[in-house]
Amino acid sequence: MSTTGRVTGVDVWPELPYGEWNDTLETLHMVTQIVGKVRLSLTPLEPQWANVPLYLTARGLTTTPMASGPVTFQVDIDLIDHQVLITTNEGEIRRVPLTARPVAAFYADFMSSLRGLGIATRFVPSPSEVSDPIPFAEDTVHSAYDPDWANRFFRVLSQADLVLKDHRSRFRGRTSPVHFFWGTFDLANSRFSGRPVDPPPNAGIIQRLGADAEQICAGFWPGSR
Repeated sequence: MSTTGRVTGVDVWPELPYGEWNDTLETLHMVTQIVGKVRLSLTPLEPQWANVPLYLTARGLTTTPMASGPVTFQVDIDLIDHQVLITTNEGEIRRVPLTARPVAAFYADFMSSLRGLGIATRFVPSPSEVSDPIPFAEDTVHSAYDPDWANRFFRVLSQADLVLKDHRSRFRGRTSPVHFFWGTFDLANSRFSGRPVDPPPNAGIIQRLGADAEQICAGFWPGSR
C-alpha cells in the first residue's frame, strides 16, 4: 500500500487513539526492536546508549549506516510503502514486507535477507524493556498490522520530531539528537547538565549506562497497555 497525495492541515496531526490501533502498535514495536537490535550489535557503545536509537526519515525510521565486515549497510522502516529495506554500499537491496503476519515470520524473512547480503549479526533474539517478552522466532501472538494506523503513527511521529528539534535548538549545552528508542517505543531528546550521577545500586544494565549523567528528557510516546 502506498499513501499518496498531499496531506491537509487536519492530517498533519491525525487522531491516534491508543485503543483503536494498539494491536498494530505492538507488532510494529517488535519490528523496531528487531531492527534496533541489529544497530545495537554492530555499532560502538556510546554514553547513554546513544548508538542504539533509530532516526526519523521522510518515510519512516532508519538505523543510519553501519558495517558488518566489508559491507556498509542501513536498514529503513518504510511506513509509507510498508516495508523494511536493507541497502548496502555495493548497490544491493532487500525488501521485507510489513503485513499482517506473525512477528516470527517477519523475523525469519528479515534475518534471511541479512544473511543473503553477507551481513552477520548476533544479538539476544527477544525483545527488551517489555513485560512478558516472547522470543522473536516464537512470536505468533503479535500479527496485526494495519497500514493506515501505522502511517498515522508515522505522521504524528514526524511532527513530534520537528517540535523536539526546535526545542533542542535552543539549548547551548550538551544535548542528544532527537531519536527514537525502540525499547520503550518513544521519541526523545535529552539535555545534560555536565554533572555525573550514581545510578541506584540495584539498577539494571540499561539504567546503569543510561542514567549515569544528570539529565532531563522531553519526548513523545504513543502509550501502552
